Amino acid sequence: MEQFTDVVQALAQGKQPASNNHISVYESSFEQKDGTNVIMAKAGTEKYLVAAGQGELFNSLTGDTVAGGKVCGLTHENRIVLNKFFAYTVPQAFGTEIATMGLGDRLGVASPGHIETTRNRKVKPILAQQSIRELTLLNRTMTDILDAASFAVFQEGYKDGYGADADHIKLEKDIEYALELGFSFITLDCSEQIRNDVEDAQKEFAGLPVDRKEYYNHYLNKTFEVQGLNITFDDESLAKNVLVYGEAIDFMEHVYNEYISKAEKAIDFEISIDETETVTAPEAHFFVAEELRRRGVTVQSLAPRFCGEFQKGIDYIGDLEQFEKELHEHAEIAKYFGYKLSIHSGSDKFSVFPIIGKYTEGLLHIKTAGTNWLEAVRVIAVENPDLYRRMHVYAEDHFEETLKYYHVTPDLESVAPLNETADADLPTYMDHDAARQLFHVTYGILLTAKNEAGEDLFRKEFFDTLLNNEDTYRQGLVKHIGRHLDLLGL
Repeated sequence: MEQFTDVVQALAQGKQPASNNHISVYESSFEQKDGTNVIMAKAGTEKYLVAAGQGELFNSLTGDTVAGGKVCGLTHENRIVLNKFFAYTVPQAFGTEIATMGLGDRLGVASPGHIETTRNRKVKPILAQQSIRELTLLNRTMTDILDAASFAVFQEGYKDGYGADADHIKLEKDIEYALELGFSFITLDCSEQIRNDVEDAQKEFAGLPVDRKEYYNHYLNKTFEVQGLNITFDDESLAKNVLVYGEAIDFMEHVYNEYISKAEKAIDFEISIDETETVTAPEAHFFVAEELRRRGVTVQSLAPRFCGEFQKGIDYIGDLEQFEKELHEHAEIAKYFGYKLSIHSGSDKFSVFPIIGKYTEGLLHIKTAGTNWLEAVRVIAVENPDLYRRMHVYAEDHFEETLKYYHVTPDLESVAPLNETADADLPTYMDHDAARQLFHVTYGILLTAKNEAGEDLFRKEFFDTLLNNEDTYRQGLVKHIGRHLDLLGL
């Protein structure tokens, strides 16, 4: 810790420290608060908060004493201290008046690049965004992703606001826990309440223990004018929508009344009806939204299941003309009800981004995640070819294990053989659809793989390489995520 002496001494004099041969200082993080001066710095691949002075902030931080100051690890306890003294490090809700972008950081090191990418654009970053599935596969926790996002915001001196999304939550206990931790965005995954087995809708509907008269009076043979669209329900379509979405809508209402409306701070509440086999017809989208309106449930965004395929890590698969027609209708329905249309699995859908930007008029929520991991893999391919090759072989050997978690259809036979590919050409694997999907879905397997002695096969070397080349990773994200935002018009 003695290598931090110069940094501490500069802080004690009220000066902003400079980097030296041993320590890299993140200049944008320099803060002066109530008698304490603090900055973030890095020694090797480890980052620390370095503080000097006196007062409550200094006393609250925990770490090693060096030259009369403190060198503090990026621990959960120290994150809570930052949240207490620097409000900009606390996630917030953004409502429906500005576009938001989910930037799922599976690694906990991508947020600095995300901040640089979104800064001064017409979009707010949702830096902490992980599903329970992703957390489980990586042995991470909700607390881990909040800690990483807060420290990144402090590192970058970013004071324009960010969000934290407890993504694709299905269980009430997880919703309650996320809100207790301070998440500002809840994505409610209703896939387990949406039915895909409706056959004789009218016959089944007639036998339901629900007030069919109420549905008939409001919907049957009525025409709803929605932003220039005419939406009608006959006996068959009404019965089908009630059967397919009825239980899910009840769940949405319950969660809103029990948790969202009672939260201690504003929460962005998103409804996900996309994780299902059922493509969301515009009339179904309207039915769900109208029922939420009638029940007094306010949402900030809703994610339908679009036509075609939004597979992970690659461009849209499907009929672009049909997509444009339906996207237009979904966007108009969202505008009618006053929430943002949400695009899930939004990474790398470059062919449809201009369509989405056009019809949402730049007011949307879009989720990305795995593409940030793929840009990290690209850095590995450039800076540590041997590690890339070992990871690639392991991913191919374990690919089948991932199919119980993800729907992808890569043609792995189309991937160029490693033994015929020069080191200089390894980064091009991240430009090939099948190779991208191979790595996209094996992230958890790769980062938790152990040898017979219980040691990490790849994880430590992976993170060491990435953190020793963090500027390269940052610029890769700025370029790649920036392309997303350019095409969306943000």
